[in-house]
Order: sequence, then C-alpha cells, then structure tokens
Amino acid sequence: MSGDCLVGPCLTSAVKTVMRFRPVVWQRLRNSEESTRVPPATKLYYACWTVRISSTAGVAFTLFGLGACIAIPEGDGIPSRITDRDDASADAFINVEANAPLQDAGIDRPITDPHAILGVDPSHGPFSGGRVAVIRGNGFKSTARVWFGQVEVPSSDVTAGDPMRIQVLVPPGDPGQVDVRTQNGDDASTSRTLQSAYTYDAFYAEPSKGPTSGGTIVKLIGKSTNWGSTAEVRVSNEPCLTSKIVSPSEIECVTPPQPAGSVAISVKMPGEATQVVYDAFTYSDSDNGYKGGLSGGKMQGVLKVLVYDAYTGSPIPGARIIVGDNLDSAFLGTTDQAGLHVFSEPGLSDKRSVTIAKSCFQPVTFVDVPVDTVTAYLPPVLSPACLGDGGEIPPVGGKGATLATIKGQLVWYGGTEFKRAHWSNVPSPKGPDERQAAYLFQPSSDPTSKFYLPDASRAVLPDADGSIGYEFSLTAYPGNLSLYALAGIENRKSPTAVFTAYAMGFLQGISTLPGQTTKDIFIPMTKPLDQAVVLSVEPPSAGPKGPDRLIASVAVKLGNEGYAIFPNGQRVALLANTGDLPFVGMPGLTDALAGSRYVSSAKAVTGANAGTPLSVIEKYLSNDASLPIQMAGFVQVPVLQEPAAGQPFDGRHLRIAYAPGGASVDISVVRIQAGAGLVEWLVAIPGSKSPVELPDLASLGLGLPPGPLSIFVYGGHVGDGSFDYGTLVYRQLDARGWTAYAYDVFHRYGGN
Repeated sequence: MSGDCLVGPCLTSAVKTVMRFRPVVWQRLRNSEESTRVPPATKLYYACWTVRISSTAGVAFTLFGLGACIAIPEGDGIPSRITDRDDASADAFINVEANAPLQDAGIDRPITDPHAILGVDPSHGPFSGGRVAVIRGNGFKSTARVWFGQVEVPSSDVTAGDPMRIQVLVPPGDPGQVDVRTQNGDDASTSRTLQSAYTYDAFYAEPSKGPTSGGTIVKLIGKSTNWGSTAEVRVSNEPCLTSKIVSPSEIECVTPPQPAGSVAISVKMPGEATQVVYDAFTYSDSDNGYKGGLSGGKMQGVLKVLVYDAYTGSPIPGARIIVGDNLDSAFLGTTDQAGLHVFSEPGLSDKRSVTIAKSCFQPVTFVDVPVDTVTAYLPPVLSPACLGDGGEIPPVGGKGATLATIKGQLVWYGGTEFKRAHWSNVPSPKGPDERQAAYLFQPSSDPTSKFYLPDASRAVLPDADGSIGYEFSLTAYPGNLSLYALAGIENRKSPTAVFTAYAMGFLQGISTLPGQTTKDIFIPMTKPLDQAVVLSVEPPSAGPKGPDRLIASVAVKLGNEGYAIFPNGQRVALLANTGDLPFVGMPGLTDALAGSRYVSSAKAVTGANAGTPLSVIEKYLSNDASLPIQMAGFVQVPVLQEPAAGQPFDGRHLRIAYAPGGASVDISVVRIQAGAGLVEWLVAIPGSKSPVELPDLASLGLGLPPGPLSIFVYGGHVGDGSFDYGTLVYRQLDARGWTAYAYDVFHRYGGN
C-alpha cells in the first residue's frame, strides 16, 4: 500500500472489505491533563479501538486515532455501546417534543401474509379500556372482528377503514400483555393473532391532562396494586409536589411543573419493581381547574402553605400569610423563594382561616381550614400601578399554546365495502338556500352552554374527499379527547343562520400529543336524533329583585370529557308559565352512547338579559326520555346583610343569609371587586357560615383600593352529599364544580 493512498480510494478498489474493532486499554496516571476531571486519587484508563482493514487484494493495515478513545475511571470496566443498552428501565422517562412526529414502524414492512396483523397503535392503554386504537395489517374486510385476549370487541366499536386498517375501542382488561386477534366474519381461515400486541397498564391517571404550570390534583387508579405509605410517585421523573395514599389501589398526586408534552408516571414500592405507565399524563397550555385548594391531614400543630402565580404557575416569594381571623391573635408568615411557608405552632389545631396576600397580587381567604396544606394561586393585578422594576406589568402568560391536529373521516354505512355511502339519515335540501352539512365539536365543560353554529368554512360537505367517508381536520388541546359530530340541514341565507341536526356521531379515547397529528380517526354517523326529552321544572321562590324567567337546557354527558350541546337544546319561558318543556332532536342513549346520560339544567334569571339574581340547577342526570324529568332543588338566592345597603365595607366583616328551603349550601364564595374590577379578594366559606370575620389587610398595606365595590355572593351545592371542604379544589369555587347554585351582586363602597 503506497504512502499516498487514502483510505477511501483503497476501500473503493477493494473487492471485499472486512473491518474488525479490537479494544485496547491504555493506562494514564492521574498527573495527566484529563485526570483533573476526576477525583485526585482516581486513575484514568483510556479505552481505544484499533481498526484492521483487509481486502481480497491482499491489502491490510491498522488505523489508530485518539478520536477512538474514551476515558473511564479505574474499576468501571469498558462501557457497553449505547445501542446495546436497554433504555426501557423504570428511570428512562421520555418527554415527547412537540415537533417530533410519530413513526409507524409497520408501514414499511413487506406484507407476505394475505391476512397479516402488523401492529397496534397505541400499543398500550388503561386497564379500564375505552381508548381508540388502530390495528394495521392486511386483508381486513368490513366484517372484521377483533379480540383483545379472550374478549371480543363489540361490533359497534369496530370500524374497518380499509383492508389495511381497523379502528377499535379497546375493551377493559387485566393489567399485562394480551394477544390481539382478527378475523373476517365467521371465516376461520382469515384468523390471525399477534402475540403480546397490547399491554394493559397497571394504573391510569384521572384527569389525564393538565396545565404546564403543574398543581393538578391527579388520582392514580390501579388494579391489583398494593400501594402503601412508602410508595414513591414520580411524574416525568420528578416527585409529586404532594402525594396521598388513599387506598392500596388509589393515590392522589399533585403534579409538578413540566413543559408541554406527554410524560410517564411511575410508582415505586420498596423491594418491588417500579410500575411505569408511559404517556400517562399530558401537559398542555390549558387549565382544567383541578389544581390548588385544600388537602392533607387534620391540622395538628403544622400548616404548610404554597403560593403560586395563577397564570404562570411560578412560586410567589414574599407573600404574606395570616392564619386566623384577627391580626392580634393570628400567626403570620412569609413565603420563601419556593413560594412555601410552614407553620409549626402548638396552637394550630381545629380550624383556622388562612389569608394570603401580596402587593400587586389578588388576595384569597379560605375560612375555617381544617387540614394541614393550603395551595393558593394568586392572579396578578393588571394595573400600571404594578409596574415591575423592569418597567413591565408582571407576567400573565400569553405564551402560545401547542395544539394537536386530528384528521379522519365521518362514516355513513350502507354502501359498497370500503366505499363511502351517502348521508342516508339526513334529508335532502328543500331549496337553493339549504345544504347538507356536518360539523365537529369537542365536548363542552358547561352543560348549560348555548349551541353556536361554527363558521361555514368548517363544514364537512357531501362533496368532501374521503375513502370510506368524508374527510375532516381540526386542532385541539392535546390529551385523550372525545369528539362528536352533528349532520343536518343548514340555511345561512335566513336572517339568522339555521341548522337542524338529524344525525350524530361520537368517538372517545382519541390520543393526541402537542404539535403532532393523529390520523385515521373514523367517526360513524349512525345515531339518529329522534328522541324528545321533557322537563317538568319546579322554580325557586322569587324575591323583590327576581328572578322572573326560566332558561332550561338538555345536553348529553360524554364520559368524563364533557357534554354534547345540540341546536334545540335550550328554551326560555316565564317563571310563572314553565309547565312541561319538550326538547326535540336528542339522541337515544344506545350503541356508542350506551352508559351516557341526559343532563338537564334550569336557570331562573332576571330580565331579558338573564341577569341577577339568579339560581341554577345543573347536571340533573337521567337515561330515560319516555318520562318527564322532574326538576327541583334550586338554591335560594343569597342576600348580603353586612355590609348593608348604603353602608361602607370595613374590610373585616361579612354577613350572608339565604331564604329557607331549597337545596343545601355546601360552600359560599364571595368575590369582592375593587378598582373597576382590577383587584378581587376571593373568600371561600364552608357551607352557609355567617357571620365571617376577615383579617385587616389594610393595616398591612395590602387592603383593597378605596372606592366603589362590587360584591358577588355565590351559594354552591355540590350535589351528591360527599363534598368535603377539606379536599376543596379550585373548580369547586365556581359553577364548574357545583350541581346547583345561586348568586347576586351587591354594590357597596370601601376604603377610608
């Protein structure tokens, strides 16, 4: 081999090349330059590789270079290759980046079996089932049947998209791996099994998504678990902010802050293997209201208070904490850089009111706290008077949300196999101004929401592209989602756009990730809207100010995701002439909606603008449309007695009264707004406790600004009798967490 022969040309001319890597260990003593990076008494060794290259031309030579060496401490041995290491250990947590696309390893595999199963996506899910999965393979027909282990998936939960894809709703199962089997109808020759194709996770998180700021109270629900007080729970390899062992199969965890994405949750018991569920929780830029509030055990000399920014989730240092009703006898503290302060006082027992305040943040008071942990979220005051040192208003979020994209098809049945059918359950348009159209919706968080027709550009029309259906695309906050679609006749040429829905489709358990696209989602449009639900309402007592009319609504509860809202789902009547109110155009609760419930609500309001005072019944559940639904149990409207009309608010005393009768008041909430609404003092009160004494924040320089006040008083009824003030979460401070409530607004004056 000549001295000027480069490696590349020599290898190119070789007919056959064999490369062998041989590890060689070189010793360097600790006085070497690199040895300064390790403890002084440690010897460094260099693991290097020689490369011997030979060819059929008889050329052989050895290459050596420092670039092929790595330093290792004495006694550690030569490390294994990265590609040989198992990264699926309990500590190998993955945070999915928003721009990392999912890869389907089965797409590029050659298919030789005419009825093969290549894989299941996703390949794992909760033991409770209910998630959408796509089985990829070959030779599927529209009559395809699917088994997970020994359990056959109901035919209503199986949709064969084409010969290579089947969408299924995964049935419940025991934790562990199961085989997945498919078969076309009764043809046993087409039966194929993919062993250990799907894993049922040992536990799941509820809720399964929350804000990036953390603070979400998550329940881990396990099956065949044996969790105890020594269990260590981690979210994306970070410990929970707080955790509580409820039972051997249930743990409550308060999530730590994390970037947007899907993360793993692990539970470790001493001496046992770590249980890990990947993609168990999704952080996104939304707020589900499960964060903050009261938690822990009975207050017995110790009280922990955590304070965070309600927008960014960042800790708030320097917040003043007052434990007690009166400053003369209260315990005072200040949060540290972590937004934490721990009181340890023998006098802390029974119940104590806790107030948290800081300049340029909005104060909060939890009256009569019975537990040892308070987690408060303070919104910043958005006022020029609160300019920071940098000349900017304190941060309030504003960061862009990372959404997920969902693409799929609305499917009608009755056509040729794997060819789309026409909209058989939607009538033909009667005039040139009408057209058939379908729209997709995410479930609403409020069953009393009014139906709003989306923009015409979002319509799915009969001339849309598609193979077995009609294509759609939409964006949503990531997580495990549900979607429903309504198809009908619309007329946008009338003075107000009119949409009459005739058919519905529903699909739950759609897994999505931030910045990624979930494809091949098929929503069967098989549910006719042919039911009528009748409400028979017993209205509340009217006071001198009102209410005087009723707004009633009917929605359908779609699992834990929310409520389906319908075009004919709301009616208005005078309070004196309610009678029976029919709601036509509801779906029957069968097939995909089996187990769902009609959710009836009635709102007694004042005036044509639906103003205060008002009283609302929400979440009245039923599953039978054949009988009128009797609705009673309104909360009586609250009255603010102190400060009385015409009297100033002294910043310390509140007195609230409710008329006799009606539903019980589980929690009273007072929101005292000052500074034209820029500053709000939130006061949470257990039950209908009155009077209430508050600490004098003005004497600490943290009082409300002087001037007119608007005092909003709410009485909330949680509904099932299980409400515990000691486990209060923020969603129970407003209508999201109540089944019935009443409120009124009172105008007073504050300040000296």
